[in-house]
Amino acid sequence: MADRPKTEAGEPALPNPGDAAGMDALKAWFVAEVLPLEAVLIQYLSRGGRSRSDVEDLRQDLYMKVCLAAQQELPRATRPFVFKIARNLLVDRVRHEQVVPIDQVENLEELNIAIDEPAPDRSVIARQELRKLQHVLDKLPERFRNAIVMRKIDGLSVREISERTGAAEKTVEKHLTEGMRALADALYRDGQEKARTQ
Repeated sequence: MADRPKTEAGEPALPNPGDAAGMDALKAWFVAEVLPLEAVLIQYLSRGGRSRSDVEDLRQDLYMKVCLAAQQELPRATRPFVFKIARNLLVDRVRHEQVVPIDQVENLEELNIAIDEPAPDRSVIARQELRKLQHVLDKLPERFRNAIVMRKIDGLSVREISERTGAAEKTVEKHLTEGMRALADALYRDGQEKARTQ
């Protein structure tokens, strides 16, 4: 990792948007510490089956947000800083994709669309996804599986799970975190393997 420009006090120099030296420090930081993360970032942004053009758009948005945030203060730990912004960007994108324009909602009755009935192909895809999720869930260690089922399916709080299982709340939280991570990794790996075979 390249050394960042320092102030006289030894702190990382802050890029000032109107200052050419500050912008040079920002550019040097970006090239030395953000660009080397690009391959991992593209893989992270590709999750969920996004198209190459969507990933490119997300990457550009991410770089813009990273640079804007770093103009205020260069982060001490670049990787967590960049991935936090990437995560927030993905969350915002998902929220945006789920918004239905109000004019479409107004015209649903005129179109005589059965809102509650999914199309047959969506039902088949949903059942396949559920089977895949159940298969992966069954492979998890029992403590992870039980914590996930009680939290995500039964809707129990961490405290309620703790009371039912006799495990400490921190232990339940750890099981949930590790279980969800293992579940996501297994689903992602499965998706990658299918994509390679197609």
